[in-house]
Amino acid sequence: MSTHPPVETSTTHERLPMTVPGLMDRKRSGEPLVMVTCYDYPSARIVEEAGVDLVLVGDTAAMTVLGYDSTVPVTVDELLVLVKAVRRGLRSPLLVGDLPFGSYEVSDEQAVATAQRFLKEGGCDAVKLEGGGVMVDRAHAIASTGIPVIGHVGLTPQTATAVGGFKAQARTAHRALNTIEDAVALQEAGCCAIVFEAIPAPVAQLAMEQIEIPVIGIGAGMSTDGQVLVWHDLLGLYEWGSPRFVKRYAELRPEILRALENYAAEVRTKEFPTSEYTYSIDPAELEELRGLLG
Repeated sequence: MSTHPPVETSTTHERLPMTVPGLMDRKRSGEPLVMVTCYDYPSARIVEEAGVDLVLVGDTAAMTVLGYDSTVPVTVDELLVLVKAVRRGLRSPLLVGDLPFGSYEVSDEQAVATAQRFLKEGGCDAVKLEGGGVMVDRAHAIASTGIPVIGHVGLTPQTATAVGGFKAQARTAHRALNTIEDAVALQEAGCCAIVFEAIPAPVAQLAMEQIEIPVIGIGAGMSTDGQVLVWHDLLGLYEWGSPRFVKRYAELRPEILRALENYAAEVRTKEFPTSEYTYSIDPAELEELRGLLG
């Protein structure tokens, strides 16, 4: 089996690479940041051409790519394979790697060691971890070594069972206050940005008054400094429904299914491959081959 070798393609949006300081520049300018998840080389090439600002190789890969029931089982080694593939396809967007469950919670030393692997082996520009509380200490430990780290509050999928499942968070005054306090603590710990996931838009708006670093929202309304969506969600690649905060910008699964069904049908009826899709040989060479075969 073979494919054409990778080639460099010209992009529609020629631009300078996004940097960590560049995130603050964008916050000051008021131009929203665009972030998507991505998990492989061909997708990374499309993301590059589309002009996206940040790419997250999220632990959502556990479910979207690897077929696990949650994000919890995915390992560092599994994610690093995907991170390296995406890195090879990107030039301009800032590449962020999710630290998977169990790879940073135990100690500051564990957190730093894992983060170092994502930069050294995976080529990430930054890492992301979930939660407040003791995770603030982990974020501080990572940031103290010079590694850019992004926090994540609200719905934290790695510990979703502890917060009542995959549903909106911060919907009472006290829980909203805790979320805002966690975000402020992550900022003070040295995070370069924070993700707000699945929290009421008015709560996010109040939180933004306390936060000076860039905030990327997913199900957190319009007041954040940017938005992130999961690749498979926004492209409609699932046969099941999406969370409330997802807008599907395409429905690719039916198109892909239709293409595969047409391919299978043409193979079975011998409509494919026609001469258009085959190679020829000089008649004299063919005649000589027949002679050689006796």
